[in-house]
Amino acid sequence: MPAPFRIYNTLSRTIEDFAPVKDGHVGIYVCGMTVYDHIHVGHARAMVVFDAFVRYLRHREWDVTFVRNFTDVDDKIIKRANEVGKDPVALAGEFIGHFHDDVGALGLANPDHEPKVSETIDGIQAMIGNLVNSGHAYEQDGTVWYSVESFPEYGKLSGQKVEELRSPDEVPGKRAPADFALWKAVKPGEPAWDSPWGPGRPGWHIECSAMSLGDIGETLDIHGGGLDLVFPHHENEIAQSEAANGKKYVNYWMHNGLLTMTSGQKMGKSLGNVINVRDALSQFPAESLRLYYLQSHYRSPLPWGPEALPEALAMLGRLYEARENAEAMGGSEPVEQVISGLGEDAKKVFELGQGFTSRMYGALDSDFSTAQALGYLFELARAVNRLANHKKAKKRGGPVVAPALAAFASVAETLGLMAMSSADFMAEVKEKRLAAMGVSHDAVEQLLTDRRQARADKDWGRADEIRNQLDEMNIVVMDRADGSDWKVRLVAAN
Repeated sequence: MPAPFRIYNTLSRTIEDFAPVKDGHVGIYVCGMTVYDHIHVGHARAMVVFDAFVRYLRHREWDVTFVRNFTDVDDKIIKRANEVGKDPVALAGEFIGHFHDDVGALGLANPDHEPKVSETIDGIQAMIGNLVNSGHAYEQDGTVWYSVESFPEYGKLSGQKVEELRSPDEVPGKRAPADFALWKAVKPGEPAWDSPWGPGRPGWHIECSAMSLGDIGETLDIHGGGLDLVFPHHENEIAQSEAANGKKYVNYWMHNGLLTMTSGQKMGKSLGNVINVRDALSQFPAESLRLYYLQSHYRSPLPWGPEALPEALAMLGRLYEARENAEAMGGSEPVEQVISGLGEDAKKVFELGQGFTSRMYGALDSDFSTAQALGYLFELARAVNRLANHKKAKKRGGPVVAPALAAFASVAETLGLMAMSSADFMAEVKEKRLAAMGVSHDAVEQLLTDRRQARADKDWGRADEIRNQLDEMNIVVMDRADGSDWKVRLVAAN
């Protein structure tokens, strides 16, 4: 049987025990991208959070149907397409390709279904027709409007009151300010499909209702998305889906907090403060972004500034250092003898390693608290790194770090962290951080060659000068008996 868990429900505003529609199965629908531009690091938070959530559910033996849509018919896409002189649906297709490249580079698993609006027109029209026939919607001049007053429970997710809602401008044929478009009459320069109400295209909100119905069913276990979608998008989804299907639309609403700039602004293209994922990944390993997002509770706002990814990379480096230290420890004595010989530090590593999985499960089963789970992980990593300072730990510490190595492996599977070999991680760090600093690998190697020659010539002043030059470039030189190696300091470039 799958492991039980609890999750915060935006609808009830409480943490609830999860009870599935179908035993052992979770149907989860997450609002995806409106594909008119590249994905930015604000969008990526939701993508990573729900990717990790689905990974964890499957790890805990749940059968998951994960659906994440593409909105490829939308006002923003049409505007961008007209600006660049392209067909809107074709332009959206290009950005879907870019999206797949970016989330693949982030290490995200593919959803089970990725429906597109342009491929769901029949389902959308069928749902609109149902709403018109049942009196929840009305047509005027080729546009179909949803009548909010026909759904008494409108506002139950967001707390909005219908009588207080105001329309930004007067629209001919619209009966009430809160009413919203299900089908928009054709306009010049816009894509259009034939319909019972004349040529036109879907409104934004009806799209997700139809796509989720097609891939999961009338009632979703979990519907996810950013907190900014609660109103009006998700509120409108509830109204139209429950009116059309006569069933509860979603049992658990799961919303992630937003990325905010250190200035307090939300990150958004309209504000001009966007950092695209592909640009971030050109400078930092993907796991740095993943750790940055998961270090905070998914419902909390997450500040973004110049220090965000450098700090996450430094934290990630400590985790890889701990695993590398643990892997280097050998020995086959009984655990009790190792602890007796190495003392309290060995005892702590063994106990933290043994108890890690149950503590991690406890955190993730309680409203998916990745922050708490990672707190346990860093506690274990610190203990391993402290033990590694003991002179005899490398020869004798293997038995006490075995549970820690198993813990690190479970983190790779459940949260997608520490999933690389240490060598591959350091190679990626070197490549991306050097590129971010504008330094070539060959230039570093030449300086190291010059320093080795200076040392051979006993020109210690020159050797120190080169070492200082490398230090200013955030290159750490490690002298050993058999030569020297180097690594990139895991902080921002000077």
